[in-house]
Amino acid sequence: MAKAREIPGLSTDLAYGEVAARVLEVRCRELMDHSANVLDVTHIEGVHDMRVASRRLRAAIEVFWPCFPKKGAKAVLSEVKGLADALGERRDRDVAIAMLGSFAAAMPHPDRRGIASLIEEFEAEQLAANDELEGPVEPARLERLEAAVLELAAAARDAAGGSSPAGGSSNGSAPQQPAGEGEPR
Repeated sequence: MAKAREIPGLSTDLAYGEVAARVLEVRCRELMDHSANVLDVTHIEGVHDMRVASRRLRAAIEVFWPCFPKKGAKAVLSEVKGLADALGERRDRDVAIAMLGSFAAAMPHPDRRGIASLIEEFEAEQLAANDELEGPVEPARLERLEAAVLELAAAARDAAGGSSPAGGSSNGSAPQQPAGEGEPR
């Protein structure tokens, strides 16, 4: 599993919105970096790493929900959830195929044929899940998602009175009026 990247420059002196912005920026970058070759069924860890990254991004959006404009946050969260679901469908088949392959190798030769037919069924499901995953991981769609996540980060930073990560300054207080309200569900 891909290790979560450290969030540079975090401190207790930063405003909540600035922390939200920094976390979203890093979690978004992780997601985008893991999208390369995610449709390659011979490299199943790529799907796993991107799925984990999508779950981390989703959690960050939910944790920092009060920092974001409600409408924008709902749309982004919905897109991230859909992506995670599509990745999960593919990942489930990847795991089943790998597990059954290991199991078959340990079985007596006559029993392997039955397990092989089951693996073939899962491989067909894997290809179908991969076809369903093509849309959510299409480069233009991922670019739109990245832009939307970075807009949320900018909104959180603006609400906190902070600056860009390069500047690193912030007033240290949480926003008086959260940009979004309610729970992220």
